[in-house]
Amino acid sequence: MRRVFSMVLVGMGFLTLAASSGAESPAPGDSERRFVIAIHGGGGVRPRDEMTPELEASYRAALRRSLEAGYEVLAGGGDSIDAVEAAIRVMEDSPFFNAGKGSSFNREGIVQMDASIMDGRTLDAGAVGVVQRVRNPITLARRIMDSSPHVMMADQGALEFAKAQGLTIEAPHYFYTERKWESLQRRLRQGTEYGKRPSKTARITPDSHAFGTVGAVALDARGNLAAGTSTGGREGKLHGRIGDSPIIGAGTYANNATLAVSSTGLGEHVIRVVATKTMSDLMQYEGMSVDEATRAVIGQVAEMGGSISVVAVDQDGSVTMPYSGDGMYRGFVREDGVYEVRIYEE
Repeated sequence: MRRVFSMVLVGMGFLTLAASSGAESPAPGDSERRFVIAIHGGGGVRPRDEMTPELEASYRAALRRSLEAGYEVLAGGGDSIDAVEAAIRVMEDSPFFNAGKGSSFNREGIVQMDASIMDGRTLDAGAVGVVQRVRNPITLARRIMDSSPHVMMADQGALEFAKAQGLTIEAPHYFYTERKWESLQRRLRQGTEYGKRPSKTARITPDSHAFGTVGAVALDARGNLAAGTSTGGREGKLHGRIGDSPIIGAGTYANNATLAVSSTGLGEHVIRVVATKTMSDLMQYEGMSVDEATRAVIGQVAEMGGSISVVAVDQDGSVTMPYSGDGMYRGFVREDGVYEVRIYEE
């Protein structure tokens, strides 16, 4: 059955491989229970010739801080779901990434954010769409999962729920950066097609390169998987647009039987193939490895004319970080405390 299905995938172009650092398997022979956390800060990295040493060092430091937050939870015996939330909060608080403080503006010059989180042990999930002013949408998604009867909330209702939960609410100017505002204005002047970037800026600053979605996946010492994703969405999107990031099975999925995975890409394509749930299904029903399954779906999205990059981990602690394009802000750390932070093919 698997061979037949794989032949179909090849015939449809689903197994087209993206550039990748490849799967990272845990070292054999270690009897101690393993844990691992992997993160991404979005695809669409700057070309090498536009990445200054100072900017690259800043990105790597921000990714390292995110990993450290997740590692601290796992090393202390904490749950994977807590580690995922902690890691993503760090990236949401940074202006370097398109989530939280660094979120892109929509076409009307407003920041509307999406996020989701999922517990692979129970399949519980929480998500929020087009919410404004919430400092950490990933924590709001977690509260929706833990403290409401719902899976997803959106817009004003989600904001009111966040206030009732005592979450930090910021004034709109907290999310404003001059470079992000200028990037939107340039897009509007140029009439740049949705999903594309406006022409490159004359100078490089951290704020002008906050592209992509952020996400984290983790396996804790008890063998439980979790995943989360957070984003400001695509720059110049229409007011009220919701992408794949808050949709369980599209941008985020976790199941102890298969994998935990968070994606970054153009949501309009990712949603149509239910990308992350399809990866899980390929593992569960076709016997694919985590690396094979993620790459198969990357190929499927590519056939549609889109792109998707992911970080994923399976029950054995194998990490894969395949991506489309020139690179992806990414990294992982295992129980040994050795941090791996990457941007390009390394």
